[in-house]
Amino acid sequence: MSTARGRQKAAFFILGFATLLVVLPIILTILYIVKNGFSAISWEFIAQSPRNGMRQGGIFPAIVGTIVLIIGTMIFSLPLGILSAIYLVEYAKDNAFTRLIKLSVVNLSGIPSIVYGLFGFTLFVLFLRLGTSILAGALTLSIMSLPVIITATKEALEAVPYSFREISFSLGATRWQTVRYCVLPYAIPGILTGTVLSLSRAAGETAPILFTVAAFYLPRLPRSVFDQVMALPYHLYVISTQVPNMPTSISFATAVVLIALVFLMNLVSILLRAHFRKKKQW
Repeated sequence: MSTARGRQKAAFFILGFATLLVVLPIILTILYIVKNGFSAISWEFIAQSPRNGMRQGGIFPAIVGTIVLIIGTMIFSLPLGILSAIYLVEYAKDNAFTRLIKLSVVNLSGIPSIVYGLFGFTLFVLFLRLGTSILAGALTLSIMSLPVIITATKEALEAVPYSFREISFSLGATRWQTVRYCVLPYAIPGILTGTVLSLSRAAGETAPILFTVAAFYLPRLPRSVFDQVMALPYHLYVISTQVPNMPTSISFATAVVLIALVFLMNLVSILLRAHFRKKKQW
């Protein structure tokens, strides 16, 4: 008995140490960024447009541009991703073709973002002649986000016990009624997790928007979906590498705002997941 407890304690220690090795560098990095950028954050920095070659003023157009791109990405990718996962799990037959599709979806998650950027530039900007615009950027980010949303939704649907479906079918419900009322409500927490992960990645990407939507300097808000916008990831890259004599504190402050935006998205997701998990009866 003592040997088993000793092994258990050793296993817990190893797991805890491994977790610390992963989490500690992230925490230290965030603290370093906040320490160097917090002094430059003010209401003017958040609410004003950049001026004097982006060395003064704020980052309000970049914040708005990032939020607009996230909303556009969610509008295009979320319905298509959820419906695709529902088809693969609930309707498609288990054969070689569907297994190939599922494998392809998983592999698409590992494609570098620069490839998605080049694909979006070729398809949306050049072939469909959308130009460098919010629409082209949101569509490109949507394609990049789809594999994560589909995979997370598929796993969430498969985690719902099959007995729920059997009972629903035995009562005379159709397949769609079963999915709508007996499966989706219990899969929502997992779907939210995948959605937030994909949107968080989209919010921090630079390569896809570099080719399709991002403007180097545009101190005004967009007027239509065919306008270019500034975005926080690309703006951070520009002021850190392309603008001479840029105060370092501004670069770190921009990074703090971007991290805060991603944290806020995750916080909303956590609250929504907690709300829906309370309704679970299993």
